[in-house]
Amino acid sequence: MGQTASSTQPTPTGLTSAEVAERVAAGKTNANTDVKTKSVVQILREHTFTLFNLVNVALAALVAITGQYRNMTFMLVVIINLVIGVVQETRAKQMVDKLSILTAKKVRVLRDGAECELSVDDLVLDDLFMLQHGDQVPADAVVVAGGPLMDESLLTGESNQIEKHPGDELFSGSFVVAGAVTARVCRVGLDGYAARINAEAHYVKEVSSEILATLKMIIKYSTIALVPLGVGLFIRTLNMEGTTTTDAILSTVAAVVGMIPQGLVLLTSSVLAIATTRLGGKNVLVQQSYCVETLARVDTLCLDKTGTITSGAMEVTSMRAAGEDPYDEAACRDMLQCATTVMSANGADANETALAMLAFADEMGFVASPVVREVPFSSARKYSGCVTDDGRCLVVGAAQFVLREAYEDHKHEVQTFAPTERVLTIAEVESFGNNDDLVGRPHVLGYIGIRDEVRASAPETIRYFAEQGVNLKVISGDDPATVAAIAHDVGIEGAKNYVDASTLVTEQDMLDAVRTKSIFGRVTPQQKRSLVRALHQDGHVVAMTGDGVNDVLALKEADCSVAMAAGSAAARNVAEIVLADNDFAHMPEVVDEGRRSINNLQRSASLFLVKTVFSALLAVVCIVLPPYPFIPIQMTLISSAIIGIPSFVLALEPNHDLVTGDFLENVLRRSLPASAAIVVALILVQFVERIFGLTLEQGSTLSMYLTGIVGVALIVKISQPLTPLRCALVAFVVTMLLGGSLLFRDFFKLAPISGNMMLFLVVAGAGALALFLFLYGRLNGGSGKDDSVTSLVATLKERA
Repeated sequence: MGQTASSTQPTPTGLTSAEVAERVAAGKTNANTDVKTKSVVQILREHTFTLFNLVNVALAALVAITGQYRNMTFMLVVIINLVIGVVQETRAKQMVDKLSILTAKKVRVLRDGAECELSVDDLVLDDLFMLQHGDQVPADAVVVAGGPLMDESLLTGESNQIEKHPGDELFSGSFVVAGAVTARVCRVGLDGYAARINAEAHYVKEVSSEILATLKMIIKYSTIALVPLGVGLFIRTLNMEGTTTTDAILSTVAAVVGMIPQGLVLLTSSVLAIATTRLGGKNVLVQQSYCVETLARVDTLCLDKTGTITSGAMEVTSMRAAGEDPYDEAACRDMLQCATTVMSANGADANETALAMLAFADEMGFVASPVVREVPFSSARKYSGCVTDDGRCLVVGAAQFVLREAYEDHKHEVQTFAPTERVLTIAEVESFGNNDDLVGRPHVLGYIGIRDEVRASAPETIRYFAEQGVNLKVISGDDPATVAAIAHDVGIEGAKNYVDASTLVTEQDMLDAVRTKSIFGRVTPQQKRSLVRALHQDGHVVAMTGDGVNDVLALKEADCSVAMAAGSAAARNVAEIVLADNDFAHMPEVVDEGRRSINNLQRSASLFLVKTVFSALLAVVCIVLPPYPFIPIQMTLISSAIIGIPSFVLALEPNHDLVTGDFLENVLRRSLPASAAIVVALILVQFVERIFGLTLEQGSTLSMYLTGIVGVALIVKISQPLTPLRCALVAFVVTMLLGGSLLFRDFFKLAPISGNMMLFLVVAGAGALALFLFLYGRLNGGSGKDDSVTSLVATLKERA
């Protein structure tokens, strides 16, 4: 049961301090009505307590037992990744919270017979508050005095304006378009209309990201495999002659660390953090970094008409004078002068229609004539008027209400305007009655067409998504025919294919509609969510834009949600992306950043998975043929030279290609050939080590050089075509490998190269290269490429 007004009604002076204290003690306050952003503690907890961090901390603890602290350098990756994730998300949270503070307004309230200003959270049940033009209703209330014109579009999606009278309810989140009102709070807190919608969005939304899902799956499989492999390798190594416990621990940790894609996790965090920083410079606030990837993958974009395609304001689009020549210059100027005078006379309480008219008049250089009487707009009368100092009685309003019984004589003139336009009739009457009613037959001066102002950038942005193959759905609470006309004007394909959502009763009705319709009118907040769910059910990746409380449920349900900063705080707080300057034209920039990030990450990720796969396979081999050929510090050199540096350079290059294929499959097709070639080469090293009696350091040296040869070959392959930057990158990698192994041989525990070792490197290196090139061509050979990787990925995902 929701709260209702208490039996103790407020006096005209408002509640007393004692009555306020009584309600506060009873919990009848207006606190916690909005959807909040995550707390810093919650953000820190989510980034800290992960399986990835847990595994790495456990391995670091094992290394610490040996006292070989230089082998703990892999923890730097974990720390940096944690810092990047927490800082980026906290920064976005603070910026969105700041927007909420900047857009929050105080409420004028009567208490103890005096007027005071309070925050929305400080209101209590039965408080009397006063609103005027432009103010937002802070809590559900009942009108006590006044007859305001209300805009409930943020709640319902309908842009129609509704007149309220004493006894009518005002809903929290709606705006006063015209007039002033005194109202009594009848519901507070979570019982309010907007709060009830927001409450339905209070659930944890799982991040929709193919990259994140892939990382989690790899870490999960790695964790499952590393325990038995690590224990087996440790026991096998410890039982070798001359091997100490420290040697066994370091060898095992090196193998296990190699199985965890640490660098890929860090690279992903870094690339997405850079993308969010770039977008931040373009007034795009990213609250969930992985949504940049998701938006680049969407195939369906649901657009809220008001605030997305249209700006929420009105604009004058056409005018015609009455009579035989609708474009007679003198008649048009007189009509516009009269309209300007009427709107200016009532300018203190101007609604969006009046503001559009006044802006147009100012642009055209018209100045209002002096008036001696104003007739304010009323939604009951549907017109406003004035009397000029020279005695002219002018009226502007809806044709049916201005012309009355004469409407049929002029109906054909009104119907010449576009269906997207609201037609204002400008007329002169004999006089106004005591109740501001029209006296005498009106003399029509002309008509002015006004419509929702379409964002200048909307057609170009719509065209961009259409060219990218993204299916567009327009969702609105307005009349579907009007929405369809606006959608057609901005170039949305299939705009005439619309449906009235009030006719969609069952889930099957909605599913059928999303498959065949592009425009949805008269949609409720719950239906918007159902529409997104139906698209998901049909296999689509969905993005949703919106700015009102009525959009919150759909925004939370979408794979990627985008809100306007000027909209409701609830919409901003649940959205992954907030457009700080309310400009929908930034959407292509977000998509481009996502494409650059994904395409480059796919290329760079293949380098990381090479190490993950060959480390796991090599660990299995080394249980049979110990010892493991690397220690952690050697893996650090390999990871830095062959994986870390080239992956970061390649990941930051421009790349706006369409995102195609499965992320994991694309990565494995590049990485598996290199992993296989490295494992085969290192097995040969193990046999040579035993046959020729090589030392552990000599075996590690041969293993590192062979790994480097195949790694450089993979870098060359994924860097095609070779630009000057990429050639310089390959040269730098080779230099780093040789420099590190020759100049810092003792630090990395490497042996000098003998003649026999050099001969083996040449033969084994050539064989490893040949095997790599053969397998790479087999798995990446265009239409004839092997499908085994596709089957492998499907199996891994099914069992994950």
